[in-house]
Amino acid sequence: MNFLRIKALVRKEFYHLIRDYRSLYMAFAIPFLLVILFGYALSLDVDNVETVIVDYDHSEMSRDFIRKLDASPYFHVATQLAKTKDAADYLDHDRAAVAIIIPPDFMKNLSANRETPLQIIIDGSDPNFAGIINGYMMAFTEQYNQTLLFNFLNRQGMEKIKPPVDGRIRVWFNEDLESRNFIVPGIIAIIIMLVCAFLTSLIIAREYENGTMETIKSLPIRAGELLLGKALPYFVIGLTDVLIAILLGQLLFGVVMKGNFWLMMAATSLYLGVALALGLLISNATKSQLIANQMAFMLTYLPSVLLSDFVFPIINMPTILQLVTYIVPARYYIDILGGIYLRNLGFAYLWPSMLVLGMMFIILTALNYRLLKKEGL
Repeated sequence: MNFLRIKALVRKEFYHLIRDYRSLYMAFAIPFLLVILFGYALSLDVDNVETVIVDYDHSEMSRDFIRKLDASPYFHVATQLAKTKDAADYLDHDRAAVAIIIPPDFMKNLSANRETPLQIIIDGSDPNFAGIINGYMMAFTEQYNQTLLFNFLNRQGMEKIKPPVDGRIRVWFNEDLESRNFIVPGIIAIIIMLVCAFLTSLIIAREYENGTMETIKSLPIRAGELLLGKALPYFVIGLTDVLIAILLGQLLFGVVMKGNFWLMMAATSLYLGVALALGLLISNATKSQLIANQMAFMLTYLPSVLLSDFVFPIINMPTILQLVTYIVPARYYIDILGGIYLRNLGFAYLWPSMLVLGMMFIILTALNYRLLKKEGL
């Protein structure tokens, strides 16, 4: 392997990147936008749910119920309405997600120790969102019931009943239960696939379309040298994008890496190699920039978002799709990111995922090498 020839290829590719503003935009502007959009817009946290109240009782206890509900961080009482029909209109026009109807004699029934129904209507258009709201509402009403029970026992001069099970919940790894703590690191995996695989999927196809591939074949360049010379500039760009994403995640969202930085860089280098090899394989196989672009989108970006445990849990997928996720590189890299960012794990725990990425890199590089050898390099 001749390093002078590799250096010449790297210089040529860098010159092409500098002249092509679209590639530079793809390389730096899009990752920046992805961090901003995903970090701020993609949130799985549910809080300040818009709630409307229809209070037919207008008693001290109904007002106390509304005050406590509005004081909760999960609900925001937007307005109180006069009729149930008005609440239905709010739900129909998506101006509220929850409607609560407090019946007449609410305070009278509670004071007489009678069961008191409370109608709660939840917008179920989004089943995941509705399920979370339902859980919050059940927890709130349970807590309110306990408060009423304790007050009743105090009035009777009895001791408070202590529950037989005292559950003390402690959350590990993501103590604040904020979705951005795992979404922001996951964006790094998407950025690498989007930038590196997309850009490298065009470079060899471009040589074929421009007719310069025949010139390259006539030069004393080997297949390995061509692959390395084409990939190195994009490796540097991908590594720069990763560092920018790490910095933005910390400055804008307060997401700090708990694990070892150099272990993160080693895993990132492996994943970058897989992304570059995959992009080059697409470019080698298609020999058309248009087809390569479409295939890169289908084979890199979509699986990385949908089948990597980034947003959608793999465990909830059908068995066939769960099996497909084993060939998605982003699945293993996101597992590494979670271990380094959230769990502070070391190499002893993360080596299986890194080993799989290493094997993928070897297989993809071998396929690229074989295709180029068939072309006469």
